[in-house]
Amino acid sequence: MFTGIVQGIASIERIDCQPGLKTFTIRFPQAQVQKVEIGASVAIDGTCLTVTQQADDCLTFDAMQETLERTTLDDRTGGDAVNFERAARIGDEIGGHLVSGHIHTTADCIAIIRSDNNQSLTFRVRPEWMRYIFAKGFIAINGASLTVGEVGEDHFNVHLIPETLRATTFKDLQEGDRVNIEIDSQTQTIVDTLARLGYDRPPR
Repeated sequence: MFTGIVQGIASIERIDCQPGLKTFTIRFPQAQVQKVEIGASVAIDGTCLTVTQQADDCLTFDAMQETLERTTLDDRTGGDAVNFERAARIGDEIGGHLVSGHIHTTADCIAIIRSDNNQSLTFRVRPEWMRYIFAKGFIAINGASLTVGEVGEDHFNVHLIPETLRATTFKDLQEGDRVNIEIDSQTQTIVDTLARLGYDRPPR
């Protein structure tokens, strides 16, 4: 379980490819991998991965075919920057919202508006997932817990403050880039329950 508060930016050191499997060696900021044990969970761009090796400031993770198909990890190359968050511990402050690290889908960035003190990003999502996205609701994008801004038929936007831009890779995002999306689990449960009772969310 994660909080959606990105703890920093790491860099992909190496990717080793095998049939149906990619092994990622990722270098973390100094001291961020202290007390990380083999088998621990770390969210990489929001995707929960299991540590398989540790050496100095690097951790190694395996991503199987299902993970590669559902997330943006298959797009990654050596040198790419990624958001990371170590698993939450009992007693940690939940500054964002509870995030599982299980990616539901991906979205394409279709518009970026930059101003002096903030940035607005617009994403296009497949229609079947828009039913779970509400204005002012929670969503996790590349592992970051964010509040949804405006919502359209097949798109939504988020507004980022300077601290979010400083602590994440969003400052380098370009139009056309894909991101990982995790829908808020409570919202999904409510929407699906109402649908089973015949109170489905009406089309936009």
